[in-house]
Amino acid sequence: MNNPIWLMTSAFPGQSFDQVIARAKSVGAQGLELCVFRRDGTRKDHTATHLDYETFDLDAAKKVVEACNKEGLRVSVGAYDNLIGGDPAQRVNNQNHILKLIRIAALLGGDQNDVVCGTFVGYNNELGREDAGFEKNLMEYKRVFTPIVKYAESLGVTLCYENCPMEGWQQVTAPDCYNNLPGCLAARKLMYALIPSKAHAETYDPSHDVWQHIDPVDVINAMDFKRLRRIHIKGTRNFAKSAAAIHWGRLFPVQKVTDKLAKKAKVPQPSCEWDRLNYEPRLPGFGGSDSMDWTAFLQTLMAKGFQYPFVIENEGCNSSHTGNMGATMQGFRATILNTAPVVWPLGAEGYAFDTKALKPMKVTLKKDIPVVTMADLA
Repeated sequence: MNNPIWLMTSAFPGQSFDQVIARAKSVGAQGLELCVFRRDGTRKDHTATHLDYETFDLDAAKKVVEACNKEGLRVSVGAYDNLIGGDPAQRVNNQNHILKLIRIAALLGGDQNDVVCGTFVGYNNELGREDAGFEKNLMEYKRVFTPIVKYAESLGVTLCYENCPMEGWQQVTAPDCYNNLPGCLAARKLMYALIPSKAHAETYDPSHDVWQHIDPVDVINAMDFKRLRRIHIKGTRNFAKSAAAIHWGRLFPVQKVTDKLAKKAKVPQPSCEWDRLNYEPRLPGFGGSDSMDWTAFLQTLMAKGFQYPFVIENEGCNSSHTGNMGATMQGFRATILNTAPVVWPLGAEGYAFDTKALKPMKVTLKKDIPVVTMADLA
């Protein structure tokens, strides 16, 4: 019981690598999931880029390893985009970008230093609306990700899929909200069956199952636990008695009709594409309760022997989403304190991470790795 607690750097857009290290140190975190989004990407909600992915080489990796060892921190990398759907040109750009991040993870030591590469898979909605559309998306995943996973395996890197369904990735008038293939446990199990490699695993965010009325403890007990490499800590507060829930139910997303018709019928409407499922993101322990039993969840993980990092993904409506850095940092601090009694040992100063267990990162390569593209892997 001595799991490191990290910060996900999506909450710090526009800040440098040195600045996010200082942020982690100031709240007592042990590491960072470094977001490395494309500078020319299509996402507007997440734009943080904390490594220069265009120029990153072995010398840059040595500097990162040196900084981490000096500050007592560890890192992983990630970018979360649609790799199998959306605009065809952009999806190829996203695929090539994740190959760059796999290379960066390898330069940083890969599995030898527990440096994973976090990613989404995405979803092809055109295929999804055809008969057997879900299985067609599975086949597209197999086609696209087989060379990606093989490449990661060749470099000793684990690719970690995050389970957010990305319900806001379509226009508000879209009839459905499933936009990221690994958004449910069944999909992830099917994905591992299609590509039987140890080089892909998962980052599990329980908040996404909470608003789908699933107990995350049940998911942990039903998954292939060996595939679990990261936990994203983010809470959810469900609004079961909201007007939208009462009018539209909670089995399907709130639907959009013309404002004139909705007003005449006195029917509530979604304010945007992300406002369709009657919940709000929270941080556990900050500003009140959420709709999840965090004690049961964390205790289940500890009992099953989870030894990897907990990564706080700050999307709290009262924290990072306020745009106030003070509130953002307060949210991180509160979440660490909320988590510590279950995952850190109790000592003379209270619950604290035992830094003696933190092994130094090592520079594992003697020569650089060339950049590759999907065309090169074809």
